[in-house]
Order: sequence, then C-alpha cells, then structure tokens
Amino acid sequence: MRWWWHLPEREYQSTVTVPSRVIEGVSFEIARMAFNRRMQLMRQVRELARNLDFLRAGESDAERMDAHILNAEIERAYITWGVVAVNGLAIDGVPATPDSLLDKGPEKLVHEAIGAVRAECSLTDLERKN
Repeated sequence: MRWWWHLPEREYQSTVTVPSRVIEGVSFEIARMAFNRRMQLMRQVRELARNLDFLRAGESDAERMDAHILNAEIERAYITWGVVAVNGLAIDGVPATPDSLLDKGPEKLVHEAIGAVRAECSLTDLERKN
C-alpha cells in the first residue's frame, strides 16, 4: 500500500524554453498558460480586438492605419505578458529583456517571440476575437 506522503513529488515548470529559429543560440522563456494568466491576457486583449475588428472593416486609409497600430499593440501585449526572458542575445552590449527586444531588437525575432507566446497559449480564433 502506498500512502500519499510517500508518493514522489511532481514538478511543474511554469515556463518553457523555446529556441529561436531566426538567430542561432537565442531562446525565449515563455510563460505557460494557467487559469488566471489566461483571464489576464484575455482582459488585456479583449477591447483592443473589438476595436481592431471595427477598424479592419473600415475603408479609409486612416482606419487601416489605426487597425495596424491596434494589431501592433495586441502583439506587444503578447510579448509583455508571455515572454519571461530572452536568452543568448545582447542588444547594444546589454543582455536582452522582453522590453529591450520590443524597443531595439530585430523585428523578425520579435515576431518569432509573438508566435511562440501564441503557440504556448493555444488561443483559438474565437478566443482571440473575444
């Protein structure tokens, strides 16, 4: 008979390391999805996504430009919410952080990080709209 206090502990890592395919030797520490974190992300993105859908339906250049800006704000929210660390990269001689990646990092790497966060979140299209 095994007692509950004799069972081995299970370890859960709240982050996952995702190696970059854009720059060799760089990796991202991505926060794994948890119940409260999902709610937090959805709250951050919800209003932006509503406005984005409205602006995408517009026909003027100003509406399309505003839609691009909102889309970039949503992508920034994914980075600030989900990228815990950037490993193996220095920007201007200083170890990269999620904020410095957004401010000064290579745009291809930023887009890769956004994709890694979205993949870890496994958000459906419906959840992204809400």
